[in-house]
Amino acid sequence: MHKLCLLTLLAAALSLQVCAKNSDSVRMMSKRNKQNSKRDRMNNLLRMEEEGDLIFNKHNIFGVRLASDGYGINFEKGKFKSPTKTLLFQFELNEKKDPKEHHISATSDGINFSSVVPYKLNNLYEFKLAVGEQRLIGGKGNRNGVAVSALVTGGVTIGMLKPYFLDVQNQITGATYRKTYAEMANDTSQGDLITGASGFTVGWGNLSIKPAVNLKQAMRFDYGRLNQTVSAVEVGLTEEYYFSKIPLVYLVKQRQFFFNAYVAILFGSRK
Repeated sequence: MHKLCLLTLLAAALSLQVCAKNSDSVRMMSKRNKQNSKRDRMNNLLRMEEEGDLIFNKHNIFGVRLASDGYGINFEKGKFKSPTKTLLFQFELNEKKDPKEHHISATSDGINFSSVVPYKLNNLYEFKLAVGEQRLIGGKGNRNGVAVSALVTGGVTIGMLKPYFLDVQNQITGATYRKTYAEMANDTSQGDLITGASGFTVGWGNLSIKPAVNLKQAMRFDYGRLNQTVSAVEVGLTEEYYFSKIPLVYLVKQRQFFFNAYVAILFGSRK
């Protein structure tokens, strides 16, 4: 009876040892397969990078843009999908201007105080959120080449309409106060003289929100020598449709649809 128990225990121990070895073998084989797959992928990425392709997992890009109707800054996050496709998430902060805007000097007795924009009603600032795709059209070919990409994005715009206030002095009473051009046009008081613009910090308490949708098409030219960094110029077109009319200049037709061309300088990194 004791011998039978010993034989049973020995057989169980041998079975457990064999199972453990098989499990270790399977685990080692799986690990080797993962290592080989990772090595093959890295070798393929290195080969493509040597051939001038832009290979990365993600990128972060900052930019400064000058448009036909304003200027702004932007930030972009990109997620690599394939050697030719990148998913984009873009954030922009812009100021939009009417083409009829121009600066003149405000004067009082021949002495210049500051400049104003005649008949300007509001400043329009925009915060944009957009999602899109970038497609590589032509790789660099070598480290001194230029990668050319096309991109399309679309999203929502939060327009912030801030009244444009003027510093005014009454030449009869000497009183000073602030008014908009619309208020001055409807005011019958005598002796008011514009002495300058009230400035960027004035008018935020009267801010109104104007929602819109946006669409952008662009070409990007990346001339950076290193694939880990982004040095590029982007040119493109943007369209925006606001859900209400935007008053920018007094007696100028108010619009809901805005179209512009722009150029941007981009810099950032890839990982």
